[in-house]
Amino acid sequence: MNLTKAMNGNALTIEIEGRVDTVTSPALDKLINESMDKAESLVLDFDKVEYISSAGLRVLLSAHKAMSKKGGMKIKNAGEDIMEIFEVTGFTDILNIV
Repeated sequence: MNLTKAMNGNALTIEIEGRVDTVTSPALDKLINESMDKAESLVLDFDKVEYISSAGLRVLLSAHKAMSKKGGMKIKNAGEDIMEIFEVTGFTDILNIV
């Protein structure tokens, strides 16, 4: 998994490439937590995400909870396979997916 972070003012965007699974999700969690103090809003770009496991979903839920106290979190460019995972798990009802 490759992660690219960009700050635009107080808006944090993280582009994710590859699989978000048990092995890789701790790196995403660490990057989000390290950057959260400076960010008022968070956008996760899923354009190049191939797969997300339950470990990755836990990271998203944790980030969503923390960012809901600020400017919120959005997920953009989720592909068909990722959207299916979000739908089956009920995350489409929880997360702001654009």
